[in-house]
Amino acid sequence: MSVVQDLTPGFADPVGDAQTTFRAVLDAMAHPGSAYTVAPLRPPAPLHQALAAVVLTLADHETPLLLDRGADAAAHWVVFHTGAPSTADAATAAFVVALSLPDLATLPTGTDEAPETSATVILQVARFGAGQRLRLSGPGLRTPLELAVDGLPADFVDRWRRNHALFPRGVDLILCAHDRVVALPRSVSVEEV
Repeated sequence: MSVVQDLTPGFADPVGDAQTTFRAVLDAMAHPGSAYTVAPLRPPAPLHQALAAVVLTLADHETPLLLDRGADAAAHWVVFHTGAPSTADAATAAFVVALSLPDLATLPTGTDEAPETSATVILQVARFGAGQRLRLSGPGLRTPLELAVDGLPADFVDRWRRNHALFPRGVDLILCAHDRVVALPRSVSVEEV
């Protein structure tokens, strides 16, 4: 079978579904730790619906993607549907599509003058509501919020503290599980509960 025959469709309604997912990502960034549902999509394994929908919505021909080696089976699908150039160099990635948390220190963190030139990690996790319990505080949160995430590394809080200390520079993180997204902007502090 050819690679083209193996491609599954992207969004059923490209404009409407991208708008729905974009709104979910915006709401997640504005309200860290809160989960939002993305548009329906059936991506190839090993990608969850949320990760695939976010990538299709945010990536384009001007945003270099670093794709986790564990997602090689879906690489052609991602590139075909986004037009995004693939990169193997973490230092040039605008978006990092990850099945496990990469070393944030190797990614672009922007500059004090242009913090928006940093990378965004789109990380697939097992689920929300179970696993490591975190307390979030900072912009977008009136009071601290607790979040449970299954699929983060044991040293996540230490790694996030180093990233957060770079603010206004640093990497933003979009967590994806099944059909939902939760964002951790670099401005948010994270502690273990």
